[in-house]
Amino acid sequence: MQEAGTELVNILTHAKLVRVNKGTQMVEPWLADSWETSTDGLRLALKLHPNTTFADGHPFTADDVVFSFDAAYDEKAEGVLADSLKVDGKKLAVAAPDPHTVVITFPAPYAPGPRMLDNLPIYPRHKLEAALKAGTFGSAWGLATPLTEVTGLGPFTLTGYTPGQRLVFDRNPHFFKRAADGSALPKLDRISVEILADPNAEVLRLDAGQLDTLSTEVPAEMYATVKRSADAGRAQLLDLGVAYNADALWFNLKPGAFDGDPRAKWIQRDELRKAISLAVDRKLFADTVFLGAAVPVDGPETPANTQWYWDHPVTPHDPAAAKKLLASIGASDAHFTLITQRGRPNLERGCGVIRDELKKIGITVDVVALDGGAVIQRFLVTRDYDAVYFTVTKTDTDPAVNLDFWRSSGGGHAWNMSQPKPVTPWEAQIDAAITKQVAASDPAERKRLYDQVQQTFAEHLPMIYFAAPRIYVAASARLTGFIPALNRPQLLWAPEMLAIRPVRQ
Repeated sequence: MQEAGTELVNILTHAKLVRVNKGTQMVEPWLADSWETSTDGLRLALKLHPNTTFADGHPFTADDVVFSFDAAYDEKAEGVLADSLKVDGKKLAVAAPDPHTVVITFPAPYAPGPRMLDNLPIYPRHKLEAALKAGTFGSAWGLATPLTEVTGLGPFTLTGYTPGQRLVFDRNPHFFKRAADGSALPKLDRISVEILADPNAEVLRLDAGQLDTLSTEVPAEMYATVKRSADAGRAQLLDLGVAYNADALWFNLKPGAFDGDPRAKWIQRDELRKAISLAVDRKLFADTVFLGAAVPVDGPETPANTQWYWDHPVTPHDPAAAKKLLASIGASDAHFTLITQRGRPNLERGCGVIRDELKKIGITVDVVALDGGAVIQRFLVTRDYDAVYFTVTKTDTDPAVNLDFWRSSGGGHAWNMSQPKPVTPWEAQIDAAITKQVAASDPAERKRLYDQVQQTFAEHLPMIYFAAPRIYVAASARLTGFIPALNRPQLLWAPEMLAIRPVRQ
């Protein structure tokens, strides 16, 4: 399996107060057995699962929950996680009136209620409190930390790590959940994660019987290989439908980013982005980039998110209209540099299509492929770039849980992050509408407001979307118990249920 980073470690070794079922998108009890929401939507009281311990045997109490919120809000390590745990830009108030009760007070009415809590891993206060007080929480568990010092509430514990090669997780004998029949969970004794840089190599290892599942979806170019393996009975191939997220192109819209650059008169204009959207043939894009296993899209929500998708007018492929827009802003011979991640075929092919399609309307695009970390550094830290084609994933299907993306002050507002106040009238409009949407208790009103947000987004196109892939996942013939999900890692989000089919004698 390819290294899935912090998210995979969190899934296997940590637990959360509630868990959003990534297949059904419903909120399920987890460390919290039950909860009650006040009629005004401001207060959430949770009852914790009794007699729960960390993997090292230390009792889990409500104080660990309070500590985990404090760690998430730590100013020295604060980032997107903190943004996802705020309402109206303000922190939640968290109290522990007794060892098994947590009371959360929202600074404003919050319609999704407990759904937000799926974003918060619960950390052990007894292991990490000293680091938080010392201001070193972000680096407390590093490569030099003995694995015996790392503990969590998840179904597995990290017991082995060979940099660049392998992660080993053994079952947590203190895991608090039981199966429906009362048997112990997790069902597996061990999960070994092989770190492979090439997703195609994963598929070949699966085909050879050396892996039980992939860390991500099946790459488009390897679908035929997996299909042959499935037809021969060596693997299982599942079609999960259209992805929730699509790759996007965006420009640096930070004010002053192009001061002194002759392109400043047009490179941040709405008309340029609208011209690009009109110029790229989305059907061609889907067929070329994803080998036909994709659907054209025009915005950040795809048809997979049936509850919140805005069924808006489809963007036509109209190069003539695109040329007129470019002429109107003096950008008929525009040029810019587009950065993307090296080694991601869908991103590299996508940039190739964008470059070739824009050449037809007079725009010259220089594509520069960088390592993934370098791409993120350019738009997240230095903010020294023209445009990016990359993957920005939303953390939940409910827009109210994605305020870091929608609000102008959010750390996931990729085109101009963490604005002290909105720098454009349309971003102010989105801020106002999403704030109302978060607080509204009526589902129909929430949908109306989110449609309004998506419409404003479509009118100004801070991010341009072209196609959302279909998600195919694969597993060995012997793996069972998985609950498929569109989100990565698609077959590992409920690892406690995984099992191996018994060998027939």
